[in-house]
Amino acid sequence: MSGEALLGLVMLLVMMGAIFAGFPVAFTLLVLAFAFGSLTLGTRVFDLAFFQTTGLMRDELLAAIPLFVFMGYLVEQAGLMARLFLALRLLLAPVRGSLFIVVILTATLFAMTTGIVGAAVPVLGLMAAPMMLRAGYSPQLAAGSITAGGTLGILIPPSVMLLVLGPVISVSVADLYAAAMIPGFMLAGLYLAYLLVRCHIDPSLGPPVPRELRTSSLAAMLLEAAIGVVPLTLLIVATLGSILAGLATPTEAAGVGALGALLLALAYGRLDIAGMQLALMRTLATSSMVLFLAVASNIFGAVFARFGTATWLTEQLVGLSLPPLATLAIVVALIFLLGWPFEWPAIVLVFVPIFYPVVAALGIDLIWFGALIAVTLQTAFLSPPVAMSGYYLKQVAPEWPLSTIFKGMMEFMAIQVVAIGLLLAFPALATWLPEKLNRSAEPALDLFDAPPYPEEGGYYQTKAGDRLYGGNSHALDHGGTRADLVVPALHAGELRQVDPVPLVARHPGIDRHVGDGVLPCEEIALPEVHVHHAI
Repeated sequence: MSGEALLGLVMLLVMMGAIFAGFPVAFTLLVLAFAFGSLTLGTRVFDLAFFQTTGLMRDELLAAIPLFVFMGYLVEQAGLMARLFLALRLLLAPVRGSLFIVVILTATLFAMTTGIVGAAVPVLGLMAAPMMLRAGYSPQLAAGSITAGGTLGILIPPSVMLLVLGPVISVSVADLYAAAMIPGFMLAGLYLAYLLVRCHIDPSLGPPVPRELRTSSLAAMLLEAAIGVVPLTLLIVATLGSILAGLATPTEAAGVGALGALLLALAYGRLDIAGMQLALMRTLATSSMVLFLAVASNIFGAVFARFGTATWLTEQLVGLSLPPLATLAIVVALIFLLGWPFEWPAIVLVFVPIFYPVVAALGIDLIWFGALIAVTLQTAFLSPPVAMSGYYLKQVAPEWPLSTIFKGMMEFMAIQVVAIGLLLAFPALATWLPEKLNRSAEPALDLFDAPPYPEEGGYYQTKAGDRLYGGNSHALDHGGTRADLVVPALHAGELRQVDPVPLVARHPGIDRHVGDGVLPCEEIALPEVHVHHAI
């Protein structure tokens, strides 16, 4: 190991120690990047930080984060989740364990409109906890079902986590959304199966809804179902459906979804000035946290890559001569363990880029890898003592002790381990749907062979429906130096043009759009492909 690689390893260990000690993640990353980077780059570390930040902010995909977050909070304000819960409760009232079923079904459908766990768990708790107590449900199983169902939003599209994860592992967000669909529904199905079996073995755990809380009017049940289900379904089709069908980019779909949620909130008469202000402030807080951490991790990663530690770690893991599946299982196990003390933004933006080169070097399908990360990271919300969903539920259900909530969460965490094992054993659970959706989208332009069009100022052009080679790393010879070149994949309905820009610094496993400047001295400007909408 070289001296610089050792310095990078020390920086990584100091970072983990500081975060374990309770220091804010984003500020820790920035301080360490500037402190350690100055040892080898001097004042040029500030130039590197500038290029990394401006390049990251040019990525239009990031605009989808506040839009999807805003959409989720508006759906909550509109009361759509409460309507959906009431409709399903009335329909399933006579069934044993009906409230468990209603919680999981409501959480699954609500997850398809928002990827915000902090919104789903409290609302589910407010609606379901009092009724479960009144009906004599098991507090431990009830708490576990609410927290587990509420965390489905981190996995089922349009999850904000998947939106951030896609560029980190060089996978199209649309492909990642498609890859997470089947595992997400499979996990919801495993939750339901577990709850129904438990209620069948011991009916006292989840009796039917008391008769005084039911309705015998079929018209009333159908009306509630129409009001609660139809608007939500239309919103899901307009956002997630348009992404999977290739009719819109995630950013465009997020804009449509935010507008649709706003109209629904107005139509239900549930949105006033105070409600709008609350939704905007919560959106600002959530988006700022994610985006600031993205900037900090990007700068930290650029300095870390400069030390060469990521390359050394990749060589060590690949050099173990283990089967690729065994190495992948080790990586997944490490991410699983990191989910106990760390939240998903820190894992996705800091640790996944360290593991990514290892997975790419082994030739493992990155879409499958992305789905595995998503399912594994859901444990971060169900793993005490840092499990945030448990504290969210405790705020709205103070009559349940935190120990009872944690015990219930651990039961469902075991189910998630089963789901991870199934996904490891059967990769088609993640890869089948993306392949099905992309079966007619063959590459139409090879950027390594086709010259740019001079009349268009050096732009490469594609038409709607074309698909570029990309999604994984390619190699390009340039001035005797080899560099990884990542070309984002295009899907039907997207009209893009591709503009070569200099690459002056690299995050391990991620190529960033870092602007037109070139760092001095030994930093070599290498061409990257920057994709943006045609005007």
